[in-house]
Amino acid sequence: MTNYNDDEKTDFHRILVGVDDSEDALLAFNYAIRRAKISDAELVIVSVLESDEMSVYQALNKDYVHGERKELEQHILKYQKQAQDAGVKKVRSIVAEGNPGEAIVKDVIPHVEPDLLIVGSYSKKGLARYFGSQAAYMAKYSPISVLVIR
Repeated sequence: MTNYNDDEKTDFHRILVGVDDSEDALLAFNYAIRRAKISDAELVIVSVLESDEMSVYQALNKDYVHGERKELEQHILKYQKQAQDAGVKKVRSIVAEGNPGEAIVKDVIPHVEPDLLIVGSYSKKGLARYFGSQAAYMAKYSPISVLVIR
């Protein structure tokens, strides 16, 4: 068993926050801003383009998928600017694709290597809006600490 002192377990240098415009995600985002400022941590903002909510025709249409992704990339820059305007020194944003919980745990976390994941308990879209799906999945399978905001 690895021995960590208390500071190592709670000293966050890179915070990942998931956003989807839901009320809980906005609460999580605002908390992540405060936490990043307190810790002088890098803040990485992620939003997921949910391919399971596209029709077969939309998914096969590369122009449609590209347009949706481009819109999401532009939209997430507003979050990045808000964090920068609030005083977070190191901020970046990324867009992933797929099922949000799986994409964040299996793709984003290994790529970004954050110390902490902050998510809202309810999602704005589809069946994923109920706690017990995306947030629970991330809390259960994430290799890092997860803070779920309600």
